Amino acid sequence: MNNRIESELKVAEFLLQIKAVRLTPSTPITWASGWKSPIYCDNRKTLSYPQIRTYIRQQFVDLITEEYGKPDVIAGVATGGIAMGALVAQDLGIPFVYVRSSAKAHGLTNQIEGVLEKGQSVVVLEDLVSTGKSSLNAVMALKEAGASIKGMAAIFTYGFDAAEENFKQANCKLATLTNYESLLQQALNTRFVKDEEIDALKEWRKSPSTWNG
Repeated sequence: MNNRIESELKVAEFLLQIKAVRLTPSTPITWASGWKSPIYCDNRKTLSYPQIRTYIRQQFVDLITEEYGKPDVIAGVATGGIAMGALVAQDLGIPFVYVRSSAKAHGLTNQIEGVLEKGQSVVVLEDLVSTGKSSLNAVMALKEAGASIKGMAAIFTYGFDAAEENFKQANCKLATLTNYESLLQQALNTRFVKDEEIDALKEWRKSPSTWNG
């Protein structure tokens, strides 16, 4: 097993252990979009566990260095990417900014908080990528501010076809610490799900908008 696959499985194991990811194919939840889903993900929980937080920060530093080289700035996407983005920037010894979903309606009406100079290279950091729309909204804001986007790094992606197409259209590379395939593999390895539940989890990923459990 190579180091990257080993790391993907380890991150997946941590997410399952602390219930940052919950797999409930027999009792689906409803997302804000209206989609029925057998999985719920809240990666902000990783911040409450020092050992896991440290491991994820180190994996981000390694991933960013390998995939993009050291950027001038790390930009966290509000709100999930702010805390971990600041930790990664601290480790790399570079500036940090964060990007709101939209400009503030008061004060200086900033969408980007922090100091970002035109022409600086940026890696955008997220906790979770679903369709990628909100993440790429931050990328667009940074480009409009004159940043040179190296790419995005995230803890987890569902791997939806829509996300792949959205990142392709935006000409933005995405690299993640773990993904849906590795999560299901680790869930089986550690008995977080039963063999017979895997089929439902795989079917959902193929067509999340029409899956009904």
